[in-house]
Amino acid sequence: MRVLVTGGAGFIGSHYVRTMLSGGYPGFEDAEVTVFDKLTYAGNLANLAPVSESPRYRFVQGDICSAEDLDAALPGHDAVVHFAAESHVDRSITGAAGFVLTNVLGSQQVFESALRAGVGRVVHVSTDEVYGSIDDGSWTEDHLLEPNSPYSASKAGSDLIARAYAKTYGLDVSITRCSNNYGPYHFPEKVIPLFVTNLLDGEKVPLYGEGANVRDWLFVDDHCRGIQLVLEKGAPGEFYNIGGGRELSNKELTEKLLEATGRDWSYVENIVDPRGGGHDLRYSVDHSKTAALGYAPRMTFEDGLALTVQWYRDNRAWWEPLKAAAATARS
Repeated sequence: MRVLVTGGAGFIGSHYVRTMLSGGYPGFEDAEVTVFDKLTYAGNLANLAPVSESPRYRFVQGDICSAEDLDAALPGHDAVVHFAAESHVDRSITGAAGFVLTNVLGSQQVFESALRAGVGRVVHVSTDEVYGSIDDGSWTEDHLLEPNSPYSASKAGSDLIARAYAKTYGLDVSITRCSNNYGPYHFPEKVIPLFVTNLLDGEKVPLYGEGANVRDWLFVDDHCRGIQLVLEKGAPGEFYNIGGGRELSNKELTEKLLEATGRDWSYVENIVDPRGGGHDLRYSVDHSKTAALGYAPRMTFEDGLALTVQWYRDNRAWWEPLKAAAATARS
Protein backbone atom coordinates (compact mmCIF):
# COMPACT_ATOMS: atom_id res chain seq x y z
CA MET A 1 0.00 0.00 0.00
CA ARG A 2 1.32 3.42 -1.01
CA VAL A 3 -0.38 6.50 0.45
CA LEU A 4 0.23 10.10 -0.63
CA VAL A 5 -0.59 12.72 1.99
CA THR A 6 -1.00 16.30 0.80
CA GLY A 7 -0.22 18.86 3.49
CA GLY A 8 1.54 16.14 5.43
CA ALA A 9 3.98 18.59 7.04
CA GLY A 10 1.16 20.53 8.69
CA PHE A 11 -0.38 20.03 12.12
CA ILE A 12 -3.02 17.37 11.40
CA GLY A 13 -1.39 15.84 8.35
CA SER A 14 1.91 15.26 10.15
CA HIS A 15 0.13 13.56 13.04
CA TYR A 16 -1.54 11.23 10.57
CA VAL A 17 1.81 10.48 8.91
CA ARG A 18 3.64 9.91 12.19
CA THR A 19 0.91 7.55 13.36
CA MET A 20 0.85 5.55 10.14
CA LEU A 21 4.62 5.21 9.95
CA SER A 22 4.69 4.17 13.63
CA GLY A 23 2.30 1.30 12.96
CA GLY A 24 -0.70 2.99 14.54
CA TYR A 25 -3.27 1.95 11.94
CA PRO A 26 -3.91 -1.82 11.80
CA GLY A 27 -3.46 -3.21 8.32
CA PHE A 28 -1.27 -0.28 7.28
CA GLU A 29 1.86 -1.17 9.27
CA ASP A 30 3.82 -1.70 6.04
CA ALA A 31 2.33 1.22 4.12
CA GLU A 32 4.71 3.53 2.29
CA VAL A 33 3.92 7.21 2.79
CA THR A 34 4.73 10.12 0.49
CA VAL A 35 4.29 13.56 2.04
CA PHE A 36 3.46 16.17 -0.60
CA ASP A 37 3.72 19.67 0.86
CA LYS A 38 4.47 23.18 -0.38
CA LEU A 39 6.05 24.11 2.98
CA THR A 40 4.24 27.39 3.44
CA TYR A 41 4.48 29.12 6.82
CA ALA A 42 2.42 26.34 8.49
CA GLY A 43 4.25 23.43 6.86
CA ASN A 44 7.24 22.35 8.89
CA LEU A 45 9.57 19.41 8.27
CA ALA A 46 10.35 19.41 11.99
CA ASN A 47 6.83 17.99 12.44
CA LEU A 48 8.02 14.87 10.61
CA ALA A 49 11.40 14.53 12.31
CA PRO A 50 10.28 11.58 14.50
CA VAL A 51 9.67 9.45 11.37
CA SER A 52 12.02 11.04 8.85
CA GLU A 53 14.45 8.11 9.01
CA SER A 54 11.77 5.54 8.23
CA PRO A 55 12.49 3.62 5.01
CA ARG A 56 8.78 3.89 4.25
CA TYR A 57 8.80 7.71 4.29
CA ARG A 58 9.35 9.99 1.29
CA PHE A 59 8.98 13.76 1.04
CA VAL A 60 8.10 15.73 -2.10
CA GLN A 61 7.92 19.51 -2.05
CA GLY A 62 5.11 20.53 -4.36
CA ASP A 63 2.09 22.76 -4.87
CA ILE A 64 -1.41 21.28 -5.12
CA CYS A 65 -2.28 24.06 -7.57
CA SER A 66 0.35 22.69 -9.97
CA ALA A 67 -0.81 19.84 -12.20
CA GLU A 68 2.82 19.27 -13.14
CA ASP A 69 3.87 18.80 -9.49
CA LEU A 70 0.97 16.47 -8.79
CA ASP A 71 1.42 14.40 -11.94
CA ALA A 72 5.07 13.85 -11.04
CA ALA A 73 4.21 12.61 -7.55
CA LEU A 74 0.89 10.75 -7.71
CA PRO A 75 1.44 7.81 -10.10
CA GLY A 76 1.95 4.51 -8.31
CA HIS A 77 -0.01 5.44 -5.19
CA ASP A 78 -3.03 3.49 -4.01
CA ALA A 79 -4.62 6.27 -1.97
CA VAL A 80 -4.49 10.01 -1.37
CA VAL A 81 -5.39 11.69 1.92
CA HIS A 82 -5.85 15.36 1.10
CA PHE A 83 -5.10 17.66 4.06
CA ALA A 84 -3.44 20.55 2.21
CA ALA A 85 -5.37 23.80 2.67
CA GLU A 86 -5.21 27.37 3.81
CA SER A 87 -6.98 27.13 7.14
CA HIS A 88 -6.96 30.30 9.26
CA VAL A 89 -10.19 32.34 9.36
CA ASP A 90 -8.49 35.64 10.25
CA ARG A 91 -6.02 35.29 7.38
CA SER A 92 -8.88 34.53 4.96
CA ILE A 93 -10.64 37.77 5.91
CA THR A 94 -7.57 39.87 5.16
CA GLY A 95 -6.73 37.92 1.98
CA ALA A 96 -9.48 35.75 0.53
CA ALA A 97 -7.98 35.11 -2.91
CA GLY A 98 -5.28 32.71 -1.71
CA PHE A 99 -7.86 30.63 0.12
CA VAL A 100 -10.07 30.28 -2.94
CA LEU A 101 -7.06 29.44 -5.11
CA THR A 102 -5.58 26.79 -2.81
CA ASN A 103 -8.71 25.27 -1.30
CA VAL A 104 -10.95 25.18 -4.37
CA LEU A 105 -8.67 25.07 -7.42
CA GLY A 106 -5.94 23.17 -5.56
CA SER A 107 -8.39 20.48 -4.44
CA GLN A 108 -9.79 20.17 -7.96
CA GLN A 109 -6.26 19.66 -9.26
CA VAL A 110 -5.68 16.92 -6.67
CA PHE A 111 -8.84 15.09 -7.75
CA GLU A 112 -8.07 15.51 -11.43
CA SER A 113 -4.52 14.26 -11.04
CA ALA A 114 -5.77 11.31 -8.98
CA LEU A 115 -8.01 10.35 -11.89
CA ARG A 116 -5.15 10.62 -14.37
CA ALA A 117 -2.90 8.53 -12.15
CA GLY A 118 -5.54 5.87 -11.51
CA VAL A 119 -5.46 6.34 -7.73
CA GLY A 120 -8.00 3.97 -6.23
CA ARG A 121 -9.04 5.88 -3.10
CA VAL A 122 -9.12 9.52 -1.96
CA VAL A 123 -10.15 11.18 1.30
CA HIS A 124 -10.73 14.92 1.30
CA VAL A 125 -10.32 16.47 4.75
CA SER A 126 -12.64 19.39 5.46
CA THR A 127 -14.19 21.30 8.37
CA ASP A 128 -17.46 21.75 10.23
CA GLU A 129 -17.19 25.48 9.51
CA VAL A 130 -18.83 24.88 6.12
CA TYR A 131 -22.17 24.58 7.95
CA GLY A 132 -22.03 28.11 9.36
CA SER A 133 -23.33 28.58 12.90
CA ILE A 134 -25.94 26.62 14.83
CA ASP A 135 -27.87 27.85 17.88
CA ASP A 136 -29.21 24.50 19.07
CA GLY A 137 -28.62 20.83 18.30
CA SER A 138 -25.89 19.47 16.03
CA TRP A 139 -25.29 19.31 12.31
CA THR A 140 -25.76 16.09 10.40
CA GLU A 141 -23.97 15.65 7.09
CA ASP A 142 -27.04 16.62 5.03
CA HIS A 143 -27.43 20.01 6.74
CA LEU A 144 -27.56 23.13 4.57
CA LEU A 145 -24.15 24.70 3.94
CA GLU A 146 -24.02 28.31 5.13
CA PRO A 147 -20.33 29.29 5.35
CA ASN A 148 -19.71 32.77 6.72
CA SER A 149 -15.99 33.38 6.15
CA PRO A 150 -13.89 33.19 2.98
CA TYR A 151 -12.08 30.23 4.56
CA SER A 152 -15.23 28.22 5.26
CA ALA A 153 -16.73 29.17 1.88
CA SER A 154 -13.61 27.94 0.09
CA LYS A 155 -13.75 24.65 2.01
CA ALA A 156 -17.44 24.25 1.16
CA GLY A 157 -16.53 24.75 -2.48
CA SER A 158 -13.84 22.08 -2.29
CA ASP A 159 -16.29 19.67 -0.64
CA LEU A 160 -18.74 20.08 -3.50
CA ILE A 161 -15.97 19.67 -6.07
CA ALA A 162 -15.05 16.40 -4.37
CA ARG A 163 -18.64 15.19 -4.52
CA ALA A 164 -18.87 16.21 -8.18
CA TYR A 165 -15.75 14.17 -8.99
CA ALA A 166 -17.37 11.15 -7.35
CA LYS A 167 -20.67 11.57 -9.18
CA THR A 168 -19.39 12.74 -12.57
CA TYR A 169 -16.09 10.92 -12.96
CA GLY A 170 -16.46 7.98 -10.58
CA LEU A 171 -13.58 9.05 -8.34
CA ASP A 172 -13.68 7.04 -5.10
CA VAL A 173 -13.49 10.08 -2.83
CA SER A 174 -15.06 10.58 0.60
CA ILE A 175 -15.20 13.87 2.52
CA THR A 176 -14.62 14.33 6.26
CA ARG A 177 -15.70 17.36 8.27
CA CYS A 178 -14.04 17.82 11.65
CA SER A 179 -14.62 20.05 14.65
CA ASN A 180 -11.85 22.17 16.22
CA ASN A 181 -8.60 20.22 16.59
CA TYR A 182 -5.96 20.61 19.27
CA GLY A 183 -2.79 18.78 20.25
CA PRO A 184 1.02 18.84 19.88
CA TYR A 185 2.69 20.46 16.86
CA HIS A 186 -0.21 22.91 16.39
CA PHE A 187 1.00 26.12 14.71
CA PRO A 188 0.95 28.89 17.35
CA GLU A 189 -1.46 31.23 15.59
CA LYS A 190 -4.47 29.05 16.56
CA VAL A 191 -6.22 29.70 19.85
CA ILE A 192 -4.96 26.88 22.10
CA PRO A 193 -1.26 26.98 21.11
CA LEU A 194 -1.33 30.79 20.99
CA PHE A 195 -2.80 31.04 24.47
CA VAL A 196 -0.58 28.31 25.91
CA THR A 197 2.66 29.75 24.56
CA ASN A 198 1.73 33.31 25.52
CA LEU A 199 0.84 32.23 29.05
CA LEU A 200 4.01 30.17 29.42
CA ASP A 201 5.94 33.32 28.51
CA GLY A 202 3.96 35.49 30.94
CA GLU A 203 2.21 37.37 28.14
CA LYS A 204 -1.46 38.30 27.90
CA VAL A 205 -3.92 36.46 25.69
CA PRO A 206 -6.58 38.08 23.47
CA LEU A 207 -10.14 36.96 24.22
CA TYR A 208 -12.65 38.12 21.64
CA GLY A 209 -15.61 39.88 23.27
CA GLU A 210 -16.96 38.03 26.29
CA GLY A 211 -15.75 34.66 25.05
CA ALA A 212 -19.27 33.43 24.29
CA ASN A 213 -18.38 31.58 21.10
CA VAL A 214 -18.73 27.81 21.50
CA ARG A 215 -16.60 25.15 19.81
CA ASP A 216 -16.56 21.35 19.88
CA TRP A 217 -12.99 20.27 20.71
CA LEU A 218 -11.38 17.24 19.07
CA PHE A 219 -7.98 15.80 19.96
CA VAL A 220 -5.87 15.45 16.81
CA ASP A 221 -5.29 11.72 17.26
CA ASP A 222 -9.02 11.06 17.47
CA HIS A 223 -9.51 13.08 14.29
CA CYS A 224 -6.84 11.14 12.43
CA ARG A 225 -8.31 7.80 13.54
CA GLY A 226 -11.63 8.96 12.14
CA ILE A 227 -9.99 9.86 8.84
CA GLN A 228 -8.36 6.44 8.68
CA LEU A 229 -11.73 4.74 9.23
CA VAL A 230 -13.23 6.77 6.40
CA LEU A 231 -10.27 5.87 4.18
CA GLU A 232 -10.92 2.19 4.84
CA LYS A 233 -14.71 2.12 5.00
CA GLY A 234 -16.17 5.34 3.60
CA ALA A 235 -18.40 5.42 0.53
CA PRO A 236 -17.71 7.45 -2.64
CA GLY A 237 -19.24 10.92 -2.62
CA GLU A 238 -20.30 10.65 1.02
CA PHE A 239 -19.64 13.08 3.87
CA TYR A 240 -18.57 12.08 7.38
CA ASN A 241 -18.55 14.35 10.44
CA ILE A 242 -15.78 13.78 12.99
CA GLY A 243 -16.41 15.41 16.36
CA GLY A 244 -14.86 15.39 19.80
CA GLY A 245 -18.09 15.58 21.76
CA ARG A 246 -16.85 18.31 24.14
CA GLU A 247 -18.27 21.79 23.67
CA LEU A 248 -16.72 24.74 25.48
CA SER A 249 -17.21 28.47 25.22
CA ASN A 250 -14.04 30.43 24.57
CA LYS A 251 -14.34 31.81 28.11
CA GLU A 252 -14.50 28.28 29.55
CA LEU A 253 -11.54 27.27 27.39
CA THR A 254 -9.55 30.28 28.58
CA GLU A 255 -10.28 29.37 32.20
CA LYS A 256 -8.90 25.87 31.64
CA LEU A 257 -5.78 27.23 29.92
CA LEU A 258 -5.15 29.71 32.74
CA GLU A 259 -5.43 26.90 35.27
CA ALA A 260 -3.14 24.62 33.25
CA THR A 261 -0.42 27.27 33.06
CA GLY A 262 -0.77 28.67 36.59
CA ARG A 263 -2.01 32.09 35.46
CA ASP A 264 -5.04 34.20 36.43
CA TRP A 265 -7.49 36.50 34.66
CA SER A 266 -5.07 39.43 34.81
CA TYR A 267 -3.40 37.75 31.83
CA VAL A 268 -6.57 38.05 29.70
CA GLU A 269 -7.23 41.03 27.46
CA ASN A 270 -10.78 41.35 26.13
CA ILE A 271 -10.69 42.74 22.60
CA VAL A 272 -13.24 43.52 19.91
CA ASP A 273 -13.63 40.61 17.50
CA PRO A 274 -12.06 41.83 14.23
CA ARG A 275 -13.85 39.21 12.20
CA GLY A 276 -17.35 40.66 12.35
CA GLY A 277 -19.85 38.55 10.42
CA GLY A 278 -17.20 35.98 9.58
CA HIS A 279 -17.09 34.75 13.17
CA ASP A 280 -19.61 32.01 13.93
CA LEU A 281 -21.17 31.73 17.39
CA ARG A 282 -21.43 27.96 17.84
CA TYR A 283 -20.30 24.78 16.07
CA SER A 284 -21.61 21.32 16.91
CA VAL A 285 -21.45 18.17 14.77
CA ASP A 286 -23.40 14.95 14.98
CA HIS A 287 -20.84 12.22 14.22
CA SER A 288 -23.21 9.24 14.43
CA LYS A 289 -22.67 8.43 10.74
CA THR A 290 -18.92 8.07 11.33
CA ALA A 291 -19.62 6.19 14.57
CA ALA A 292 -21.34 3.56 12.42
CA LEU A 293 -17.91 2.93 10.84
CA GLY A 294 -16.43 2.35 14.31
CA TYR A 295 -15.45 5.89 15.31
CA ALA A 296 -15.59 7.21 18.86
CA PRO A 297 -13.36 9.86 20.47
CA ARG A 298 -11.02 8.30 23.03
CA MET A 299 -9.24 11.28 24.53
CA THR A 300 -11.04 13.30 27.18
CA PHE A 301 -10.57 17.03 26.81
CA GLU A 302 -8.92 17.35 30.22
CA ASP A 303 -6.38 14.63 29.47
CA GLY A 304 -5.74 15.92 25.96
CA LEU A 305 -5.27 19.48 27.17
CA ALA A 306 -2.84 18.40 29.90
CA LEU A 307 -0.83 16.42 27.35
CA THR A 308 -0.84 19.37 24.93
CA VAL A 309 0.23 21.97 27.50
CA GLN A 310 3.05 19.71 28.67
CA TRP A 311 4.20 19.22 25.09
CA TYR A 312 4.51 22.99 24.63
CA ARG A 313 6.39 23.24 27.93
CA ASP A 314 8.85 20.62 26.73
CA ASN A 315 9.25 21.81 23.12
CA ARG A 316 10.15 25.47 23.16
CA ALA A 317 12.74 24.77 20.48
CA TRP A 318 9.87 23.91 18.12
CA TRP A 319 7.52 26.85 18.74
CA GLU A 320 9.72 29.78 19.75
CA PRO A 321 11.26 30.20 16.25
CA LEU A 322 7.78 30.06 14.70
CA LYS A 323 6.47 32.83 16.94
CA ALA A 324 9.61 34.90 16.39
CA ALA A 325 9.27 34.58 12.62
CA ALA A 326 5.58 35.55 12.79
CA ALA A 327 6.42 38.61 14.90
CA THR A 328 9.10 39.64 12.41
CA ALA A 329 6.68 39.26 9.51
CA ARG A 330 4.14 41.54 11.23
CA SER A 331 6.69 44.26 11.99
